Amino acid sequence: MIEVLVADDQTLVRQGIESLLALSTDIRVVAHAADGHEVLRAVEELDADVILLDLRMPGMDGIETLRRLRAEGNDLPVLVLTTFDDDELVIRSLRAGAQGFMLKDTTLEWLTEAVRTVADGGTIALPALTERTLRALEQTHPPDDFAELPEPQELTDREVDVLRLLAGGHTNRDIAEALFLAEGTVKNHLSSIMLKLGVADRTRAVLRALHLGLLGPRQHDGPTPLGGPLPDLLMRKRRVVARIRGGLLYRRGVRVTE
Repeated sequence: MIEVLVADDQTLVRQGIESLLALSTDIRVVAHAADGHEVLRAVEELDADVILLDLRMPGMDGIETLRRLRAEGNDLPVLVLTTFDDDELVIRSLRAGAQGFMLKDTTLEWLTEAVRTVADGGTIALPALTERTLRALEQTHPPDDFAELPEPQELTDREVDVLRLLAGGHTNRDIAEALFLAEGTVKNHLSSIMLKLGVADRTRAVLRALHLGLLGPRQHDGPTPLGGPLPDLLMRKRRVVARIRGGLLYRRGVRVTE
C-alpha cells in the first residue's frame, strides 16, 4: 500500500484528492497538511511514501518546504501540485528536488499513475506543461551544484532518445512502447544516463541535459523531441487502446472517444 501525505492550504482540494485516491486499491492518504510547517512535522511522525505538495501555501510555501526536506537529507518523493500558470514555480520546484509535477485538475487514472511512478523511484510530468517548462528551463542558469559535477560522458543515440522522451513527461512504459524496448531495458538506459551525467535522479538528468544542449534536434532520421514522431506514435497507441476498451475514457489527461 502506497501511503500519501497531501499538502494544500485549500480544504476542498485536499478532500478532493483524498476522495480520488480512495477509489484505488493500492494508495491511501495517511495525513493532510495546510502549510510547509505541518508537512515537516508530519514527515517526522509518519512513514509516508509520497508527498503531494501544493506550491502556493501560506507560512512556508512548497518551494521552501522542498528545500528544508532536502537540506535535512530527506529524499521522500515529492509530486508537486500545480496549475498551467505556475511554470516559474515548477522550474524552482524541480531545482529544489521535486520528482515531478501534475495538474490539480486531473483524472483518477493520471493521479494514481503519477503517485505509483514517483513511489517507485520515477519522475512524472504532464507533456503539455512540460514542453513550455522545458523551453523556459533552457533559458535559465544551471543549478549552482552543477558546476561541481564531473564532465559528462558521451551518451549513445539510444540514450538520447530515452532522455528526450523522459523530458517529455513520458513514463518507462511509454518509452518502452515507443522505442520497442522492454521496460527493464529502459530502466537500464536511465541508470546509464544518470551515471554518465553524474546525477542521482531522473529529474536532474533532464535538467543537466538541457543545460548541456543534449536535447537538440537529431542530425539524422529518427525520433525527435517534444511533439515529434515519438509522442505522436504514443498518442495513436493510446487511442487504439481506448477504442478496444470501448466507451469514453481519459488517457493521461487526453479525452478519447470512438
